[in-house]
Amino acid sequence: MKLSLFGISIFIVLSLGACKDCEEPVDLGVSLTHIEYSPESYSVEVFPEFPVLEIPSDNELTYDGIRLGQHLFFDPILSADSTMSCSSCHFPDKAFTDNLGVSTGIDGIAGTRSSMSLVNQAFYNTGLFWDGRVGSLEEQALLPVEDPIELHNNWIELIDKLQEHELYQELFRKAFGIEHSGEMTKELAAKSLAQYQRIILSGNSLFDQTLRGTSSLSDEALEGFNMFFDFPDTKDAECGHCHQSPLMTDNTFKNNGITGVEDLDDYVDKGFGALTGNPLDNGKFRVPSLRNIELTAPYMHDGRFETLEEVIDHYISGGHPSPNKDPQIIPLTLNEVEKANLKAFLLTLTDTSYLDNELITNPFN
Repeated sequence: MKLSLFGISIFIVLSLGACKDCEEPVDLGVSLTHIEYSPESYSVEVFPEFPVLEIPSDNELTYDGIRLGQHLFFDPILSADSTMSCSSCHFPDKAFTDNLGVSTGIDGIAGTRSSMSLVNQAFYNTGLFWDGRVGSLEEQALLPVEDPIELHNNWIELIDKLQEHELYQELFRKAFGIEHSGEMTKELAAKSLAQYQRIILSGNSLFDQTLRGTSSLSDEALEGFNMFFDFPDTKDAECGHCHQSPLMTDNTFKNNGITGVEDLDDYVDKGFGALTGNPLDNGKFRVPSLRNIELTAPYMHDGRFETLEEVIDHYISGGHPSPNKDPQIIPLTLNEVEKANLKAFLLTLTDTSYLDNELITNPFN
């Protein structure tokens, strides 16, 4: 029997309707509405000399947002085998570094760059990581979880774990007001991690207190200060050009002559150049802040220098020749006393008062 065109149309409509009725409902997970959601804004106390702290309008700081990020930062659940956390490479008492030349992830594979300090990185507005490859803390927070050399996890499986975890159900609800565990996402996790990292600020060192008139440097450190910032009647150590106060960095990417090459394509690690695609940027890396430099050995992007004395000797030498070495890297004539004075000043940049904030230290201790 042949169906009429009208009959076929009716059949298709009914069939589509039946299929629609057969669709499985979206699994929202467990309801979280029994958990109170009453967000309280968190006000960051920025040091008076510092720049304005820029906070994204879609990720305002709250106590519970920071608290969620704090827990995620210290929890090894973020790694595929639950053996490592963010804090495994960023120790609070080491200015959020790990004192290793390069770090090793969960599979025992060593990376190629030193773990950067997270202190004051909220002010790094020209790109994060040694090569500047991401533009915000929110973007940065997404990468280590899935990096095969670091936590070697994937966000889908991690979020599944977090959605089933009663503690994180509560923390996500309090931080972002979600109504069901199925609304817990990697984007919200990244936002909370960014909130946490934004409050890790350091700016109350002996150097800062001296500038504010509440303390004073030793004679040796004062001489080092004068050399660092090229004051009249002292040797110029050529430091302050790149490591500018108050952040002790100029937020740029430079080639400081630690690798000698004849051709711009000879750099094994192209650094900033790999991001920009400009050969003149090859071998350039972020100018790191010197705040808490006493706590962050070894030094440089690959951790090649074990001591501050080695770093100072490198700059005295004028560095290795390369086509794009920064013109400020020139041979210096500092004697042993002057070198010691310069180091004495660098030691006055230490300030770990952020450890007094219970929202920054390990919440599982």
